Amino acid sequence: MKHLVLGTRRLPISSAWLVPVIFSAVLLVVVSAAAAAAIETRTVDGFWRGLWWATSLITTVGFIGEPPETTAGALLSALLMVVGFLTLAMVSASLAALFVREEEMPLLEEESSREQQVLDALARIEQRLDALEARLSAE
Repeated sequence: MKHLVLGTRRLPISSAWLVPVIFSAVLLVVVSAAAAAAIETRTVDGFWRGLWWATSLITTVGFIGEPPETTAGALLSALLMVVGFLTLAMVSASLAALFVREEEMPLLEEESSREQQVLDALARIEQRLDALEARLSAE
C-alpha cells in the first residue's frame, strides 16, 4: 500500500478515500455557495448563483463573473480552488491505479503462488526437523 508522508506521519493512500473526498467536495460546494451569497452580496446575488460560482471554482474553471471583493470571499475562493485541484488529483490517481492494478494482477498471482510454494517447502523442512529431533531424543 502506498503512503503519503506528512512530516513524521505516514498516511495510507487508497481508492477508498475517493468517495469521502468527493462527498466532502460536494458538501463544500453547497456550503460555499451559501457563504458566497452571504459574503459577496455584490458579486453573487443569490444561492443558485453562488452554487454556480462555487462549482466553477472547484472544477478549476475559474471565476464566473467578477472576482470576490472581500477578504473572506477571496479566502473561500482559494479554498475552493485548492480543494478542486486535490479532488481532481485524487480522481486521476484512482483511475490510473485501477489500470495499473489490472496490469499487475498476473504478476501478483504469480508472486502469491511462489510464496505458497516457499511456505510449503518450509513446512516440509519443519516436519523433517521435528522427525530428526524426535529420533535423536529417542536414542
